This record gives sequence, structure tokens and C-alpha cells, in this order.
Amino acid sequence: MILGILEPSEGSIRYKDKNVHKLKSKELVWFRKEVQAIFQDPYDTFNPMKKVETYLYETARNVLGLKSEDEATKRIEEVLEFMDLSLKDVKGKYPTEFSGGQIQRMSVARALLPRPKLILADEPVSMIDASMRINIINTFKELKDKHEISFIYITHDLATAYYVSDDIAIMYRGTVVEEGPADKVLIDQHHPYTKALVSSLPDPQKREMWLKESSTKAPEMEIKEYLAPGCRYAAICPCKLEKCDNNMPFAFIINGAKVACWLYER
Repeated sequence: MILGILEPSEGSIRYKDKNVHKLKSKELVWFRKEVQAIFQDPYDTFNPMKKVETYLYETARNVLGLKSEDEATKRIEEVLEFMDLSLKDVKGKYPTEFSGGQIQRMSVARALLPRPKLILADEPVSMIDASMRINIINTFKELKDKHEISFIYITHDLATAYYVSDDIAIMYRGTVVEEGPADKVLIDQHHPYTKALVSSLPDPQKREMWLKESSTKAPEMEIKEYLAPGCRYAAICPCKLEKCDNNMPFAFIINGAKVACWLYER
């Protein structure tokens, strides 16, 4: 929805005071230059039948507006070098000829080409090995701190979320249950779901066993929670109050964080 791909069923999404879903042709070009995305699966970002540099040149021409091939090449070389890659190593190759870490770095490079102000990063390190994750996350921190690029970072990984974020929003079944500065949310932990998330983090030594043994709830239970008139977490919350089932909680300000929980009403 933020990227303008899906229309919201209610409300509106605004970027720099413009409705994302009502942009005209010139405004769309401007928006695509300002807002870029990095997706979870780097191999889905690139068509396996097209050479990777094709995407880089198309982005440089169509989004950044560089008509000269020399100008486009110069900009592409700049962003690839920033990601510890080079154009000569990329040219003539298809996505499947690169490792997961390499192709995700190229995905980041493609997103950086138009010099965006905002990058939407959707689970950008979940499909690459641990040795490469910290490199990508550190790149995000450098882009944020030194190049003033903002990020909306979507993840299930609380450790990388805490490391890279200024502010965090915790969601459960489509609703934000707690949000605020990273320390206030993940260290202080007010909402029962936030506490459950942090306490369930596995010992790194036992992570693989934990992932194998952990099970998800049945889809019908998830659907029931999404449709609940009250707090979505009420069905499994150990702190549930009588009003939680039928009344959606307000967001109460607690120690600098916003917490959607009736426990904090008073």
C-alpha cells in the first residue's frame, strides 16, 4: 500500500502531503524516485531470464532520468562500489549466477540508484546467511546516519530491528499494539504481546532446534483473531480483562511509548 501497489480498504496513505494513490503521471515518477523498495527474496526482485545490469540501466534511465549511457554507467558504478560490487563483475550475468548475499546487495544498489529519501525494506536479510546479514544491516545504518535516507524496516527479527531502528511499532494481527523509541518498546516492554515476543527469543545455541519445534496456530484461529471486535491478542493473553474481548483498546502513553492495552487505562 505504501508503494501504491495495493489500494487501502479505508483511510489514505500520504507522502510529503500527497495521497500516494492519487498521484498523476509526473507525480508518480517523482514518487518512484523518492521511495524505493528492497524485498525479502532477492531472486524474486530480478527476472531470471534478464541480465541483472538491464534492471540497473532501466532504473537509471526511467526513474533517475539519465538519458546518456555514460551518465547511467557512472551512477551505476557509484552505487555498486558502495555495495562492494563492480559493474564488470555484474555485466552479462543472470540472477542465478550470484549468491544470495551478492544478489541482495545488487537489490540494495538498484534501490539506491535514484537517490531515494525513503526505502521500504521488507525482511531484507531473512533469506541470506548470517555472515552477510550484519553487512547489509550496517549498510542501512550508514545510509540512515550519513546519507539521511529514512527506512521503514519490516521484520520478525527483533535483534536487527533493535540494532537499526530509532522507533519501533509492534504489530499483532494487523493492529499496532505498542510503538515508540526502540529502548522504550523492546527494553521496557509494556504490552503483554511485546513481553511474550522478547521472552520467546531463543538461545542462539538452540535456535535451529527452536525453529524446528515451534508450531504456528491453525489458520481458522488467525482469521478469528483478525475479525475480533476487541483486542486481537485477547484470546491468548494471560492478562486479559473482561472488556478486552469486545472493546478495541485505545493507545495509552506509558513512559514515552504508545500502548494499545486496557491494562494501562488508569
